[in-house]
Amino acid sequence: MKTILVIEDDISILKGLNDTLEYEGYIVIQETNGIKGMELALEKEIDMILLDIMLPGMNGYEICRKLKKEKPELPIIMISARGSEIDKVSGLDIGADDYVTKPFSVPELVARIRAIFRRLVQIKDISNKYSFGNISLDFKKFQAFRNNQEIILSRREFAIMEYFIRHEGEAIHRQDLLSDVWGYKSTPNTRTVDNFVLNLRKKLEENPSKPKHIISIKGIGYRFISLK
Repeated sequence: MKTILVIEDDISILKGLNDTLEYEGYIVIQETNGIKGMELALEKEIDMILLDIMLPGMNGYEICRKLKKEKPELPIIMISARGSEIDKVSGLDIGADDYVTKPFSVPELVARIRAIFRRLVQIKDISNKYSFGNISLDFKKFQAFRNNQEIILSRREFAIMEYFIRHEGEAIHRQDLLSDVWGYKSTPNTRTVDNFVLNLRKKLEENPSKPKHIISIKGIGYRFISLK
């Protein structure tokens, strides 16, 4: 059984998440304090974290930043009432695998959790290592290198790259990414995809404003070209 750590100081939300996740078959560990939550994440075998931002002791951004350095393979979904695009991009920039705005749909959150776990299984189907340009990706260790210097990619970013690699040279629709990588049955705002791709370009492209590998296709989505 998968273990999910929920770090949330709103007791009503915490209880609701606990009941829902246990019903879905997950083991749930609860914590309301940011510092104690981070300690639990480092000490225990955790498969995923649901992380609020405004927490006593230490905020969610700082927790995410530190955990992604210590356990880059640990998936983190940020849950916050702060729903501006800047807040979402900030969360994704520091390595969060997804960002959910309060109030949220519980079935949609569960779908996102399942999608992340599903991608972690599917990602093992491709070669452990893949290189293009000055980038090297290790899908087994969840490590990424640019010019032999390690860079941090989130689980979601690895999943997106795995999808791009599988479909190299093809026109990839935003809706396909949302369905196959995020697990969405309905289509939310496609800016979700664009924000992740923007972050990937910043990390992987030599010139993010003139990408050579992750190419935009107007009105459709993207095309990945390795240029091997």
